[in-house]
Amino acid sequence: MPDSPTHRTAAAALDAALADLDARSLRRTRRVLDSPQGAHVRIGARTLVNFSSNDYLGLANDRRLRDAAHAAIDRYGFGAGASPLVSGNLRPHAQAEERFAAFVGAPRALLFASGYAANLGILAALGGRDGEVFSDALNHACLVDGARLARGKVSVYPHGDVDALGELLAASAATRKIVASDAVFSMDGDIAPVAALVRLCERHDAWLVLDDAHGIGVLGAHGRGTLDHLGVRSERIVCMATLGKALGGYGAFVTGPARVVEWLVQRARTYIYSTALPPAVAAVASAAIELLESDGAIVDRLHARIAAFRRACAEEALGLSTSETAIHPLIVGAAETALAMSRALEDGGFLVPAIRPPTVPEGTSRLRVSLSAAHTSEEVRSLAAALARCRTR
Repeated sequence: MPDSPTHRTAAAALDAALADLDARSLRRTRRVLDSPQGAHVRIGARTLVNFSSNDYLGLANDRRLRDAAHAAIDRYGFGAGASPLVSGNLRPHAQAEERFAAFVGAPRALLFASGYAANLGILAALGGRDGEVFSDALNHACLVDGARLARGKVSVYPHGDVDALGELLAASAATRKIVASDAVFSMDGDIAPVAALVRLCERHDAWLVLDDAHGIGVLGAHGRGTLDHLGVRSERIVCMATLGKALGGYGAFVTGPARVVEWLVQRARTYIYSTALPPAVAAVASAAIELLESDGAIVDRLHARIAAFRRACAEEALGLSTSETAIHPLIVGAAETALAMSRALEDGGFLVPAIRPPTVPEGTSRLRVSLSAAHTSEEVRSLAAALARCRTR
């Protein structure tokens, strides 16, 4: 059957939109890695020093995590077979939740299929048509989308502006108030003013939903996360910590007061209506937590690499933003400039991604450097010198 005029119009619209992305250097392309994730990756015949990954502790291909996965597969098979509330909640899932709650000092933890799914589930379950979500302007897309799914009003406050947020909260007539913020912002590496956010939430009877995807495993004693790093505790906090970055696996935990976690079990649609994670994934989460509990040296190595990189960048007069995390952006402005610099770095043996709109605001395209405990001091110094050469060109 021939295409209808309507279909031809729809297809032409997509073609035009893709051409527009090309014209503005905004079309994404996927690389295919021919090696495990790690500080060095192979793409075809080339091996590159990898500064693109969120594998901050170098655990994605760690033998101990692989062994935990193999043992769980041998005992429990691979698929969970059902959603958690039907029959998909196997012993490794329960053990991982108990272990993570103890690790971060939370009353209870709940395992979600991903950090994205967790944040959608939290905000939709806590929100409602009579509610209002107050969202930091630089929040990750999953918090932005979760705020929309909460079905109430969404108010965006300027990045990190506690005074502006306070004014919005004071003016709100909503019966359910939720402040949503990254704990560590994924494109800038800065840390949210969590203590001030908690004080506002306590004053205005609001929940504080924190996304600690880039803080867990990186900040705090033994990598316990941003809340531990800042010494902040509150019954107002619901915190998501992903397993797919520093902890080397997949999925996410949500921690908070027991009543909140129980409400998520009952009402978080992304939990209720998703097949549970494979039990091997939960076993890997437990193994990663055990590794961090028993040995904080891996986190110390990451921070040594962070310090070495920032010293080397200072010597090269590279203008990095302030970050004590593993994320260090070099903002260059135009998307085509970021792409050209990323290609030049790849030619020199370094994999550093160009981050462009809509991931970051217009005019702030950047090279996003992600550091790992698995990098060497020489590698991070060499990268700083390569960045300086790219900037000069």
